[in-house]
Amino acid sequence: MGGSGLNGPSIRRAPDGAEAGPQGLSTTFRRETLRIAEARRVAAEYLAASQRGRDHALPERAADAVQLVVSELITNAVKYGRGLIELTLARTDDTLTVTVRDGGTTLPVTRSADPGRVGQHGLEIVAALSQAVEIRREASGKRVTALIALR
Repeated sequence: MGGSGLNGPSIRRAPDGAEAGPQGLSTTFRRETLRIAEARRVAAEYLAASQRGRDHALPERAADAVQLVVSELITNAVKYGRGLIELTLARTDDTLTVTVRDGGTTLPVTRSADPGRVGQHGLEIVAALSQAVEIRREASGKRVTALIALR
């Protein structure tokens, strides 16, 4: 996986004898220059790298869901957050955790479905594609985490 983000991705690998492939990736982006497609590319490359050595194929719908969740969470951080944006991906055999942090203190809220509303459906989409979504305020801003099934 090539360099990307502010300092390139930081990949944590499992100890010898543990599950094959990268266990996690964390990269930081500057809001002002971030292209959402770059975050999706980072997620796709991480998924591909984490899939190596596994005996089952990753369903296309799971890979698509991960990229859409990353896109929506990063878009929210760019539009409504502050400061640097950190994207963290962590995989177990059958789930992927996507976490996005930024320096904004206003927590996003999930709105009720409204087909007449234009825009602001991002968290609805994330919730629909995820097993769980957690939104937390942190000392340095906020964190949004989504847990996505990979099977």
